[in-house]
Amino acid sequence: MSTHVQKPGWVTVNVINRFVAWMTRRGISVWGSRVLAVRGRKSGQWRTTPVNLMTLDGRKYLVAPRGHVQWTRNMRASGGGELHLGKRVDTFTATEVADDDKTPILRAYLKRWKAEVGVFFNGVGPDSPDDELRRIAPDHPVFEITVTS
Repeated sequence: MSTHVQKPGWVTVNVINRFVAWMTRRGISVWGSRVLAVRGRKSGQWRTTPVNLMTLDGRKYLVAPRGHVQWTRNMRASGGGELHLGKRVDTFTATEVADDDKTPILRAYLKRWKAEVGVFFNGVGPDSPDDELRRIAPDHPVFEITVTS
């Protein structure tokens, strides 16, 4: 498994993420944003972060553009969590998508959010050949989300 991680800078953590989370908590989705809540794998405490929820062919996905970050590790350990949009809370289970199956998901994700997250994909974009998307797939965890409530 890849150990690829791109940590966010101060502005992302303290300005952008806080603003997007603030808007999302008030019920205003910014390009599909949700606040992800997942239990910490060691502490058991709820951890939150803003994420982009993507729907493709009727299925819901969370993609980790920055790689194998804390929420992805916690998701693997817990197997699910909650997605918040305003007062709406969707409890879900998560299944990690195999690298070989990520190509269409990564392509759709980059079509939708390249302006926001494209820098984390090392020059690979929505129009890149399949082999380029397959090459970067191990660096970007993808989870299929099944809403249970």
